[in-house]
Amino acid sequence: MRESAPDPTSASGHRRARRTAGALATAALLLPLLGAAPSEAQSSTSANRLQSAFASASAEYHVPQSVLLGVSYLQSRWDAHEGAPSVSGGYGPMHLTDAHTALAAASHHSEGTEDPRGDSARPALHPDTEVPANSQLPARLRTLPKAAGLTGLSAEKLRTDPAANVAGGAALLAAAQKDLGEPLSADPADWYGAVARFSGADDTATAAAYANDVYDVIRTGERRTTDAGQQVALAARPGLAPDTAQISRTGLRTVSNEGTECPKSVSCEWIPAPYEEFGDGDYGNHDLGDRPAAQSIKYIVIHDTEGAWDGVLNLIKDPTYVSWNYTLRSTDGFIAQHVKAKDVAWHAGNWYVNARSIGLEHEGFLVSPDAWYTEAMYRSSARLVKYLAAKYRIPLDRQHILGHENVPGPTTSTIPGMHTDPGPYWDWRHYFDLLGHPFKRTAGKSGGLVTILPDYASNQPEYTGCVTKDEPCAAHGSSEVRLYSDHDENSALIKDVGAHGTGPSTIDVNDVSSRVSTGQQYAVAGHWGDWTAIWYLGQKAWFKNPKKHPTAVNASGFVVTPKPGVDSVPVYGRAYPEASAYPAGVPVQSVSPLPYTLPKGQKYVVGDVMPGEYYYAVTFTTDSHKVVRGKDLYYEIQYGHRVEWVRAADVTVVRSGR
Repeated sequence: MRESAPDPTSASGHRRARRTAGALATAALLLPLLGAAPSEAQSSTSANRLQSAFASASAEYHVPQSVLLGVSYLQSRWDAHEGAPSVSGGYGPMHLTDAHTALAAASHHSEGTEDPRGDSARPALHPDTEVPANSQLPARLRTLPKAAGLTGLSAEKLRTDPAANVAGGAALLAAAQKDLGEPLSADPADWYGAVARFSGADDTATAAAYANDVYDVIRTGERRTTDAGQQVALAARPGLAPDTAQISRTGLRTVSNEGTECPKSVSCEWIPAPYEEFGDGDYGNHDLGDRPAAQSIKYIVIHDTEGAWDGVLNLIKDPTYVSWNYTLRSTDGFIAQHVKAKDVAWHAGNWYVNARSIGLEHEGFLVSPDAWYTEAMYRSSARLVKYLAAKYRIPLDRQHILGHENVPGPTTSTIPGMHTDPGPYWDWRHYFDLLGHPFKRTAGKSGGLVTILPDYASNQPEYTGCVTKDEPCAAHGSSEVRLYSDHDENSALIKDVGAHGTGPSTIDVNDVSSRVSTGQQYAVAGHWGDWTAIWYLGQKAWFKNPKKHPTAVNASGFVVTPKPGVDSVPVYGRAYPEASAYPAGVPVQSVSPLPYTLPKGQKYVVGDVMPGEYYYAVTFTTDSHKVVRGKDLYYEIQYGHRVEWVRAADVTVVRSGR
């Protein structure tokens, strides 16, 4: 280990820390950030080895320590992921890429039984297109071999040794600074161009957005305990103003954002999905619409690609495939838009949700807990979602910002085949912090509801099937909490008759039957010691919720319960209008209940109220397209892991806690 060196960029005076999902991991991290890096004595302890590694690399390669820390935070939040690669083949705290280790063969849209359109008015669409092979990897996916050449360290050491990885990142930054003809200055303001180049982006807008995020981290400061138990701190530099003019000397291309619907704070390119007719009445890979004039946009659906960037982009250009509105790149948060918000993409497996949602695909893999989502992608996604939510008046809560896993099967037969991404390793707590809508306690004990809110890092439920069926997944932080039939971890898991019939639920990483996710809200059904019960899938479901390490916080709001005089009411996977609402020429769509019910005495949280609605669009030409809107009203409810709907005529709405 190299000797610790002081941070040449540290500043005196008061400093503030930004709260992050990681920073909430321990009580110590709730303290204000008061100084620069830890002292030499502190750095000698095992918990401060990574901080010492940043100091040593800073001294050896003459890169300001705050720049190293800021870049690493944006890449990995200083986590090492035990040497496992990210979705783009990135390793260690600096996310040095060696992408031949992380290439995928297929996208999740090509697997399973889910019909991406979810529209029973036309034949099911089950695309079987394979991701084309990548003929040549871009430079952004080959930074680890370059770091090996600059440092003389082996690729294996750069992958597995966090200190070596930090040194490799410092060497790359120093090399970028020299290539730009800039001095190895002790002033972090002089490193803007090198930071932009480090992003791996090939265009100025993406590189600048990345560098701006790094300098935002430096200005505000950060402190957290990493996945390896390392305590790392970055002192705040609130007055730091980088030389942004350096971006013009980076030699990167200029990408036009013409035609895109993105905020100015992100880099966005229009890569259109084709709307083409290709014979026998077939066309793809989306439907033209007139949203929000014809019908409102109610949801944003978060997906992961289950495939690598270049191959996935090739797929969306295929008219015989499916579509989504945006794709986000892991390495730098770059965004490609494919389908206009006014049009309807085929992405969620439920036509009612498709017709009222915008779909965002994130480069990533659900079943690999260390195929991690980068901070750069989280931040870029959060900016896009905030922009879309403001533009289309979409509430920033878990009833409207859905994971694909929260979208219900529209009919009974479709439930088992519904997708389960982005999965238990997506950090919803951190994501909503970035959205500016953090989850928190909003009521006392009598509030009647709970918001699921485990500590991501320390909450590590056991899953199986990440690599091999029935084999345990690597221990990893999770956004989800498991549900039992009694206040005992040896009791049976809550059953899901829609997914498994009379069979049991499992702990497979893709089985969402008996688990709840961060930010979701449920009505309280009881307490027993360290356990809390909620109403879930028509049952009383228990989860461990100890006072010292809670996995949920109290909340209040509105709930639905069956109207007096009935034993139960039906639950629906789509909110279609009544038969009398359909005009001539539009086939009536069945309002078929799912194999679930809402029994009397149980309560479920209301997400929204809306009229029954169906978008008829089964032809390439748009002259027959119609939005059918009925008089029947529905309430969206948090019924299980997925949302569902109940008819307003069947239920009573009351304030929780009563």
